[in-house]
Amino acid sequence: MMSKIMTMVRKELIDAARDKRSVMAGLYYAIGTPLMMCGMFMLLIGQMSSPKDLNIKIDNIDNAPDLVKYLSSQGITHGDSHSTDDQGEPLDVKDIRLVISEDYAAQMAKGLSAEVTLIADNSNEKLQNSIRRLERNLRTYSAEMGSLRLIARGIDPRVVQPIKVKIEDQATADSKGGVILGVATMTMIYAVFISGMNLAIDTSAGERERNSLALLLSHPVSTRSIVLAKVFAVTVFAMLGLLLTLIISKISYAYVPWHELGFTVNISTDFILLMLLIGLPIAMMAASLQLFVSFMAKSFKEAQSYLTLVLIVPMMLSMAASYNIAPETLQWLPVSGQQQALIAFIKGREIPMLQLVLSSVVTLIIALGLTFAMERSLKSEKIVFGL
Repeated sequence: MMSKIMTMVRKELIDAARDKRSVMAGLYYAIGTPLMMCGMFMLLIGQMSSPKDLNIKIDNIDNAPDLVKYLSSQGITHGDSHSTDDQGEPLDVKDIRLVISEDYAAQMAKGLSAEVTLIADNSNEKLQNSIRRLERNLRTYSAEMGSLRLIARGIDPRVVQPIKVKIEDQATADSKGGVILGVATMTMIYAVFISGMNLAIDTSAGERERNSLALLLSHPVSTRSIVLAKVFAVTVFAMLGLLLTLIISKISYAYVPWHELGFTVNISTDFILLMLLIGLPIAMMAASLQLFVSFMAKSFKEAQSYLTLVLIVPMMLSMAASYNIAPETLQWLPVSGQQQALIAFIKGREIPMLQLVLSSVVTLIIALGLTFAMERSLKSEKIVFGL
């Protein structure tokens, strides 16, 4: 039986390899996603390490020259519609206005609270970071002025700080980088579902539309052997996509300047081997799930539509694990449980073996159950002929 299954697997892989466009469509995600993530990380690190000047409108500048000078030292300057940079180009002035009160100088001279008003649309996502940045600098300046007032009155500023909180961060550079890599594991696991999807649809709904499924079932080969061969073939493509994602991530992540944020991101050989080991049962479940849904669909396009909806479930489980929002019960389920183990590994913590083993066993049980359901469904004329 095993020789027949291997022959069928070779047949499925050869048929898939003939359609190079379909093969590449399934692997584009595995190749492109790590590169896009690296580009995004480089852009974010560039903005965080060297933030651009923030140009806003400041009213009554002459009333608070020290405040304006301080904000300017922090890269926050006044600008209007007529302002230009050193090259004569118009400045990008944010729709944020800081209004300094008319009595600001007099209130400051008396040692009283002086008022400034920040006017901006906080519901505008493009302005939120700029608003937070301005608020942060205003609070810092206010704290410095408060300390100077206390010193001028002969009072130690520490008097108003009865508790001094000292934080000792025990995180290492590698464990801090594990936070980033933990989120990246979400895209790696999802590669398992994306890479084999085209083959799963083509070898099920596609074969039925080409009228080759009925011909295949008429051969002296058991339905179980045919189903297992299709599952194994799709699993091979899913694991190939995962391997490509890991290799490209290992190469491309080395070019991201993580050191500018004070940590390192290293995709080690041990992590790659563990990822492949953990990814295998997930790939088998993904293959059987995609084939089962595709066989249930009545056409190629219908199968694509159904699988697009079905793949939302593993994405949600993966996101719940990546962002640590999964409830305790969810962490023992497929995908989420395996990803929690991977995140623990890359952060240098002890791998929750019981959670990993149980979630992997449940994953394999689901794969076997779907495979058995496919075997039974292919004995129905409705499924074979798409009636």
